[in-house]
Amino acid sequence: MRTHGWSGATPADDQEAVERILTSARQAIDRSGVDVSIAEVARDLGVTRQTVYRYFPSAEALLTATAVAQATHFLDVLAEHLSRIRDPATAVVEGIAYTLERLPDEKYLSLLLAPGRASAFSAGVTSDTALEFGRLILRRFSVDWAAAGFSEADLTQLVEHMLRIVQSFVIDPGRPPRRGLELRDYLTTWVAPALAGFATATESP
Repeated sequence: MRTHGWSGATPADDQEAVERILTSARQAIDRSGVDVSIAEVARDLGVTRQTVYRYFPSAEALLTATAVAQATHFLDVLAEHLSRIRDPATAVVEGIAYTLERLPDEKYLSLLLAPGRASAFSAGVTSDTALEFGRLILRRFSVDWAAAGFSEADLTQLVEHMLRIVQSFVIDPGRPPRRGLELRDYLTTWVAPALAGFATATESP
């Protein structure tokens, strides 16, 4: 089999190649779960493993990229859910709570955020993948972050803080786990004041 065989349909460019690899990986995950290998994806595409490695250095990198691409559906749902919330603290509290509640029903979101082979947290919540996914979440909020006094550097730290909170709840949801109003009350008590205090600080002379 030729290295760039692609079952007789060579991609027009690298972007198309990546898209086809991600599609094949998604189909393999749907079929076999997260224990998918580069060899399986390459076989489905009609290429060698080296061809896939050219675009993704490891199976974990491929799984994470596939999960990020497929998590777009969740980001759309989240944006609709938060569309009427303009207050930064309220949006962050609801964003965290809603993400935790949706996690069991969102396969690709779970692949990113739950501990496991392809988790964006496998390299820590400060990994580039985790932070970029967090930024994607914040961009879906209906909050005017600049008007609220948040710089890009502030938003990066806010993303890290939110991901650390999500990670802690995923690893240990509590005994019994907090849900619904109880979860939101907890986050409102211990998370929201930090954002309210930040807004106050930026308004001070």
